[in-house]
Amino acid sequence: MARDQIDMTPLQSRDELVAWIEAGVKPESEFRIGTEHEKTPFTLEGRHPVPYEGAKGIGALLEGMKLLLGWEPIMERGNIIGLYDVTGGGAISLEPGGQFELSGAPVETVHQTQSELMAHLAQVREIATPLGIGFLGLGMTPSWSRAQIPVMPKGRYKIMRNYMPKVGKYGLDMMFRTCTVQTNLDFSSEADMVKKLRVSLALQPIATALFANSPFTEGKPNGFLSFRSEIWRDTDNARSGMIPFAFEDGMGFERYVDYALDVPMYFVKRGEEYIDVSGSSFRDFFAGNNKILPGERPTLSDWANHLSTIFPEVRLKRYLEMRGADGVPWGRLTALPAFWVGLLYDNDSLDGAWDIVRHWTAPERQALRDDVPRFGFKARIKDRYLFEIAKECLVLSHAGLRRRGRIDHLGRDESRFLEPLERIIETGRSPAEEMLEKFNGPWNGSVEPAYQEYAF
Repeated sequence: MARDQIDMTPLQSRDELVAWIEAGVKPESEFRIGTEHEKTPFTLEGRHPVPYEGAKGIGALLEGMKLLLGWEPIMERGNIIGLYDVTGGGAISLEPGGQFELSGAPVETVHQTQSELMAHLAQVREIATPLGIGFLGLGMTPSWSRAQIPVMPKGRYKIMRNYMPKVGKYGLDMMFRTCTVQTNLDFSSEADMVKKLRVSLALQPIATALFANSPFTEGKPNGFLSFRSEIWRDTDNARSGMIPFAFEDGMGFERYVDYALDVPMYFVKRGEEYIDVSGSSFRDFFAGNNKILPGERPTLSDWANHLSTIFPEVRLKRYLEMRGADGVPWGRLTALPAFWVGLLYDNDSLDGAWDIVRHWTAPERQALRDDVPRFGFKARIKDRYLFEIAKECLVLSHAGLRRRGRIDHLGRDESRFLEPLERIIETGRSPAEEMLEKFNGPWNGSVEPAYQEYAF
């Protein structure tokens, strides 16, 4: 979520940390779908990165959106860095390199996700086009070097920028050059959370392969189908990955809290100031032993903020976040929530998905995760190609959406949003493979056409 949480109650016990996450439990009738997507702004003329400052910069884009939407601005040291809908709707925020993120409102159906997306696109275009700004829907910027990309004026990113190179080789690429689309889904109990977490963790490589479209770095093929997914393998392994403990006996809210307590922190926010505590654990902070803030105890806000700086393939907050997919053009965006809703929000499909993955071991799941950025559908697990498993999952998801029976005004259910994925399965090629074919054929070895074909 875009905004840093504000709740300054000091924490007394570990139980409060568990209770904060457990408060996400809700009856099935209240299940919602949240979709977040990032897109890369570029100048329509020359296709350069868009700076924050200036009459045609990202700041001006946010100011224009504020006037159009009537949303509240999120300010930091006098700069507008985001917007939110006070009526409980969505929010707009900036990633470190200016990637423009819509965190959608929690909605009941994928039809509503689609409506929200179409409205957002129309609004963004209305403001961005006169500023000469376009948006690219790919998992990674295909032509720019890291040095070319402007830095957004957000305090937390300054701290992350200094810390990232200490813990992995790709952290800065993750921050400045990647985009994702993710879906946030609910759970009805601790057991339901565990089951959904296990299924979605094991199957996250399927989403990575279906949505893979980051095969270019600085204008050339990089040897991967999803380089964005590869970047996460060496960003900061203390806070990312396949969290194998989730599959062990005794998994639940408490076990995740124990994991999160030991994940190194980035920052503590006090008023407008971000205090750099990078590398120290929340556990020490909790015990009053943080060297930068000696004797000080964390608040619920600190805990909520810390949980948002942990980056496993599926993240637990008060809902589950599916984090394995590359950013995509708008035509494929709603396919991601549709895919996961069909698998996880229908109990028969959830059981069917669990049957697929239940016998996989931690090393096998890890090997699949490691192989998928390069090989996509050709990655294997237990002598099966990922392609076959993706096909099965799509069938399960389709059936789940049909059984859900959420109908739009034309009498169609949500399964129609899987069509882009069904086309991918029919051709047997991921979007990245299609792009590489174009690069080697009609694009004549240039990535420039991507700025038209994959723009919003």
